[in-house]
Amino acid sequence: MEQLQQTADGSNQYLSFSLGGEEYGIDILRVREIREWQRVRTLPDTPVYMKGVLDLRGTIVPIIDLRSRFKLASAEYTSTTVIIVLAVVKDKKQLMVGVVVDGVSDVLNIPASGIRDAPELGNCISARYMSGMVTLDERMVILLDVDQILSPEELCVLEAV
Repeated sequence: MEQLQQTADGSNQYLSFSLGGEEYGIDILRVREIREWQRVRTLPDTPVYMKGVLDLRGTIVPIIDLRSRFKLASAEYTSTTVIIVLAVVKDKKQLMVGVVVDGVSDVLNIPASGIRDAPELGNCISARYMSGMVTLDERMVILLDVDQILSPEELCVLEAV
């Protein structure tokens, strides 16, 4: 169900962000808002990567720490730490989820022909959340499929929030 924003020249637009020293990109059409980090309301008995919830103009939005989700080393939140509010689709229903990242970089225009398939990593490493990879000016960007960042079971838990 991934819909990509195509520019007049046929390229797709991605918002790039940093996480653990690596660069990632997400479909710009899935981004609803970018907010500076603020404390969230923690909830009991939730997965370690779920930081809590945030009241976003009357909508309760679950907040996920992508460092924890991707099993990266934890880091202190700084002035560049942001929450990207995303529209995630589950069973044709749209849910709002915020993801905490180290910092936002810019909007990338990537031609479809420049996107390579996500590598096969075997059973040891999950690449289910990767939609592809691209190399730009000698830097590699991992493109994420926001609908796959959380499993259907995990989305059910968030939907209940």
